[in-house]
Amino acid sequence: MLSASSSGRRVRVALGVVSAAVAATFVAGCSSSGSTGGSSATQQSSGPVKLTYWAWAPGMDQVAAIWNKSHPNIQVTVEKQAQGDDLLTKVITASKAGGAPDLVQAEYQALPTLVSNNVLADISKQDGSASGKFAAGIWKQVTLGSNAVYAIPQDSGPLMFYYRTDLFKKYGLTVPTTWDQFKTDAEKLRSQDSSKYLTTFSANDAGLFAGLSQQAGAQWWTSSGGSWKVGINDAATQKVASYWGGLVKEGAVDNQPMYTPAWAKALDDGTQIAWVSAVWAPGVLSSSAPSGKGKWAMAPLPQWNAGENITGSWGGSSTAVTNNSKHQDAAAQFALWLNTDPQAVAALVKDSYVYPAATDAQTGGALATAPDYFSNQADFYTQAAKIAATTAPAAWGPNVNTAYSAFKDAFGKAAQSKGDFLAALGGMQQTTLDDMKKQGFTVTG
Repeated sequence: MLSASSSGRRVRVALGVVSAAVAATFVAGCSSSGSTGGSSATQQSSGPVKLTYWAWAPGMDQVAAIWNKSHPNIQVTVEKQAQGDDLLTKVITASKAGGAPDLVQAEYQALPTLVSNNVLADISKQDGSASGKFAAGIWKQVTLGSNAVYAIPQDSGPLMFYYRTDLFKKYGLTVPTTWDQFKTDAEKLRSQDSSKYLTTFSANDAGLFAGLSQQAGAQWWTSSGGSWKVGINDAATQKVASYWGGLVKEGAVDNQPMYTPAWAKALDDGTQIAWVSAVWAPGVLSSSAPSGKGKWAMAPLPQWNAGENITGSWGGSSTAVTNNSKHQDAAAQFALWLNTDPQAVAALVKDSYVYPAATDAQTGGALATAPDYFSNQADFYTQAAKIAATTAPAAWGPNVNTAYSAFKDAFGKAAQSKGDFLAALGGMQQTTLDDMKKQGFTVTG
């Protein structure tokens, strides 16, 4: 399920030591998996194939019940798990002991960690043709840039711009289509009313910064030949860091963290009149800023160059099949059904509150009506689908947890002191690079 808390969670696991190229190593690792089974009951003469699915999204058991009713030969049992760090650690531990479930719900940024620990199976032979059902940037997150397929996308979190329509009108602000205009809005608002901020830069959730860097073209982890390259301080991310650091330093935006009572109050009383967030923001706004119902609107993310149409993502998860599964064909069949079948996706939206990754499921059906909080913007999901289609590919690596922790530490200090964001970015790069070397990866900076 998409939420502000889940998308930015750090992953604390002991990484397996691998030093070959990502694609070659991952595919080779899959060759040692358990034997794949067929997708019918002929696999087991004693009864139907029984699959176990570890997931955290609410209502997933209700969605699985739809499958079970129409597929008597393949029965799926959902076991509710904690998400983020806890689930990742648990599934890696279970996999090493040979007891991982058949399927697992996995956040996109966790996939390289799971693959490097030989947890996930390559299901390209079963579900590789599903690529056309998803935006290219989303599909790349489950292939890790290789020919393998390690999961089926489930939900996504395209970034968007949210703003108070009444206050933008009051202060004569334009909805920014570029980041230059965003800066102008921020400065104009402060000059008119020093008690107001356009938004805040928050260092307590690296997911947003990662998505903004992704929009700018960042590739934080890449692999080639026999090594990884860590590019957290690449030119694209330096541009993003320098931009936000400048806004914080001059006081054009606030420097306080998100998700605190003070932050919620600022959104609710109009002290902050905009928020760069993802498609799941209506749920957060409805609880954090209830008095703003019907006053907020959504627009595409500002662009670095006028006329461009690119967004990043913040959050999202997938359904993966494990190497421990003795019935990988059946598990892959369920994973594809769960995330592309119209009835299944409609149930995911209704019962699990996800924004589906499948492009043909992002409008109509359960998403035909705007979120109640945005009843003033009837085409909310139509516009969201257009934005989602422009999602840039993300490049995750096997120690996202370390990078996110380093971001929180370095940028947290820089934001509060209105200090050097580029120095903070350099520290984040070095910490991530050092950790990968320590884990035994062959890496370059």
